[in-house]
This record gives sequence, structure tokens and C-alpha cells, in this order.
Amino acid sequence: MGTAAMTETSPRFKARITGVLYLLTILTGIFAQGFVSGRLVVDGGDAAATATNILTHRGFFQLGFTVYLIEMACQIAITALFYDLLKPAGRSVSLVAAFLGLAGCVIKTFSRLFYIAPLLVLGGAHYLSVFSAEQLQALALLFLKVNDHGAAIALAFFGFYALLTGYLIVRSTFLPRILGVLSVFGGLGWLTFLYPPLGYRLFPYLAAFGLLGAGSLIVWLLVFGVNEQRWKEQASAAEEWRS
Repeated sequence: MGTAAMTETSPRFKARITGVLYLLTILTGIFAQGFVSGRLVVDGGDAAATATNILTHRGFFQLGFTVYLIEMACQIAITALFYDLLKPAGRSVSLVAAFLGLAGCVIKTFSRLFYIAPLLVLGGAHYLSVFSAEQLQALALLFLKVNDHGAAIALAFFGFYALLTGYLIVRSTFLPRILGVLSVFGGLGWLTFLYPPLGYRLFPYLAAFGLLGAGSLIVWLLVFGVNEQRWKEQASAAEEWRS
């Protein structure tokens, strides 16, 4: 039992769990956004066609909502784990980064209420009979747009989070600095969503670079974890400095 407890609290073990959850976050986000929303929401603002798709594939649309929630649960977990892993490189900065990351998670999770709202609007409830079919379809599409813009606001917070996390990785002695550099540049890219029109315009390039940085970090965490000896040395040095 003692050995199991040591394994559970091992920085390398935590790093690998973080890598697994990070990979799950990426995969669920791609599935929900690319394979669910991307297929059901018709480009060009066609509210009638989008409403027909949602009602025809109601179960698939609801699955997208469930997957979105799994994505955010994983994101919250890795935010907490990264805080713990990167504390030796800078406790205060790691705490600020965690709060910014959690703020992004809260915003993005709240925005998902607007994603599921079209099912209520298009559900044919009696109290909605005062609206025409066209009005309900337009309202459903509006909710989906609000969901997208909420997620874009969250990306700006994730940009600050990635920037600070990258800074901590560069300062650390237990992770390769190149991973921190990639995170910093990825964070700068997501900060373009402070002005959403610019962020949306650059999104294909930002997403590609972001996946490169995230993929590199995930592979390293899964395969190598962290240099446990250096992590403990830096953690001990940080404790001595505070005392």
C-alpha cells in the first residue's frame, strides 16, 4: 500500500495522468466541434436547414453536448494538475495561471447552455406557440452563435493561461524549454480572440499551431512525464526560499 501511495503522488505519474486528460480534452473538443456542430450547423446562417438537422439528429446533437461537458471536466482537471506540477517553477505565477484557466473553463462551460438551448426552442412546447416557426429557427441559430462567441471569449483566457504556463515551463528544470516556448507562442495566438473578428480570421492557423504545441506537450508527458529528481530539487529550493 505504501508503494502505491508513493506512485500516486509521484510527479511523473501526475504528469502522465495530465497527458492522458490533455489528450482526451483535445479529442473530445475536436469531436464535438468538428463532427457534431460542424455537420449539423449549416454555414451561411441558414436557420431553417440548421433546425431541420438538429431535430433530425436530436440524439447526435445531445451527444455533442455530453462530449462538450466531458471536455470541460478534463480541462478543469488538467488545470489543477498543471498548477501542482508547475508550482516549483513559480508558485504565485502557477496560481494566477490556474485561476485564468479556470475562468476560461467557467465561461466555456456556461456557453454550452446556449448550445443545448435550441433543443428547447425547437421542441414544440405549447408555450412557444406564440412564435412562428421561422422565429423559433432564428432564435435557435442565435443561441448557437452565442455559444460560439462564448467559447471564443474563453479562448482569450486560455491564451493568458498558456502564456503563463509556457513561462513556467521555460523556467522549470524538469521539462524541455522548447515546450514552454511553443506554449507561449500558442498563448499569444489565442490572445487574438481579445478582438474576436481577428481571432476568427486567423483561427485555422492558430488551431494548427496550437495543436502542434499541445501535441508535443502531450507526447512528452505521456512518454517521459517529468524529470522527477529535478522536480524535487526545484520544489525543495522553492520551499527553502519561502521559509
